[in-house]
Amino acid sequence: MLRLTEIRLPIDHNEDDLKKAILDRLFITEKELDGFTVYRRNYDARKKTAIVFSYTVDVDVANEDFLLERFDGHPHIRKAPDMEYKFVAHAPDKPFSRPIVVGCGPCGLFAALILAQSGFKPIILERGKNVRERTRDTFGFWRERQLNPESNVQFGEGGAGTFSDGKLHTQIKDPKHYGRKVLTELVKSGAPEEILYIGKPHIGTFKLVRIIEEMRDEIISLGGEYHYESRVDDLIIENGQIQGVVLQDGRTFHSDHVILAPGHSARDTFEMLYKRGVTMEAKPFSVGFRIEHPQSMIDECRLGPSAGNPLLGSADYKLAHHCKNGRTVYSFCMCPGGTVVAAASEPGRLVTNGMSQYSRNERNANAAIVVDISPDDYPDGPLGGIAFQRELEQKAFELGGSNYNAPCQLVGDFLKNKPSTKLGSVVPSYTPGVTPCNLADALPGFAITALREAIPAFERSIPGFSLHDAVLTGTETRTSSPVKILRNRDDLQSVNIKGLYPAGEGAGYAGGILSSAVDGIEVAEAIARDIAAGK
Repeated sequence: MLRLTEIRLPIDHNEDDLKKAILDRLFITEKELDGFTVYRRNYDARKKTAIVFSYTVDVDVANEDFLLERFDGHPHIRKAPDMEYKFVAHAPDKPFSRPIVVGCGPCGLFAALILAQSGFKPIILERGKNVRERTRDTFGFWRERQLNPESNVQFGEGGAGTFSDGKLHTQIKDPKHYGRKVLTELVKSGAPEEILYIGKPHIGTFKLVRIIEEMRDEIISLGGEYHYESRVDDLIIENGQIQGVVLQDGRTFHSDHVILAPGHSARDTFEMLYKRGVTMEAKPFSVGFRIEHPQSMIDECRLGPSAGNPLLGSADYKLAHHCKNGRTVYSFCMCPGGTVVAAASEPGRLVTNGMSQYSRNERNANAAIVVDISPDDYPDGPLGGIAFQRELEQKAFELGGSNYNAPCQLVGDFLKNKPSTKLGSVVPSYTPGVTPCNLADALPGFAITALREAIPAFERSIPGFSLHDAVLTGTETRTSSPVKILRNRDDLQSVNIKGLYPAGEGAGYAGGILSSAVDGIEVAEAIARDIAAGK
């Protein structure tokens, strides 16, 4: 196969136009083209009146070697890479210690899948409920304000990414094409096939539920074993080697290989690990608010006359501003046509997040507008970030009325440091409800100062961004894990506990669904090699 990049076509093109562009690029006839598949399709909207699509295609031709020689050195024609996943090891015939996977978010799910497909029959321990029951609990919290601390946006099968935009793109380096393995498995389990080629693929919560169930069924069919409502409360360690885990109900599971993929909100787990002497350190994260605008305004600003074109969908944005006080403010987890959701996992504390369904057809666009926080802002050791987050979440709970209403403020009022007393034309999407107030009390002064500088600056990229009636909803604190559980670069094991594999976003090694899943594959491969080698 040949890979052709940067094939640019106008927005109103069709498949015949793409085929003609391939033929013209290679100087071949239609008879010499055996077929092609789209590897990636993006669009370039920098010139709103002339939006173009950019394709990367893999082309099957009979005279491949001749064409490779003819176009040797061409920047946009080369041999297509082999992206088929290769298993690094398979389970031995002799008895072995079945690996344990703690946590069933994207990292744990794909770690378990790779181990199961390799014959290692993993044991999966998930503190929350299965994804369908968890979804009922989460929607119940949004409707009735009854929080289940073990079954919510943060905890349960599928992880926090289940209640998000379901974004499946990442900026990590991926020389082994593990991301392709992730997307292929998702499609096999029912995801739309377009996620294999569109530039910014996403799925959405309702579709993710069934996909996760399909993947679970495969893991079980290959010998995997699931245990829900099974929070790990202790480790069994002997002479610096993991020997197993202890659950909250006293049950024990023994293994020499434990993947620790708890997610970024498993604060009690982090505290337990710290007490058990697992080496970890504080890491940076960010805090801020969700901001909502009419999606139609974002579409018009980003897409101009092409706003509403079904090929383009709802427009997104990505913004950053370096402030005079040394802080950086940036947009995070932008959700086109989505909603702001209640993401608390602890009673008496309030957290927001953003979510979109696959259709992305809700009236508002929302994104987190957040300020960078470093360990210098909470100098209380590795767990200082947790205390920092909890303080902000309790303050948000109180500002909202201590009933899981979220505190909110009109952007115009926020910029003037004036409490909001009523809402305007933008209707907040957060449920259970919102309480207008002054969000200046919700974050440290340096963060409020930075946000007040950045929001008008973002106006230069998106006219209307500082719209008076746009809504800020507090508070977003769970942008990433506040800790990093240190591991070796070569074997991916904890630096001081052999056989313990910290992984995914909660351990500090990923930042989103796709990168977490890729990290899960990598740690699963490390374990597969060790067990196959008799280690």
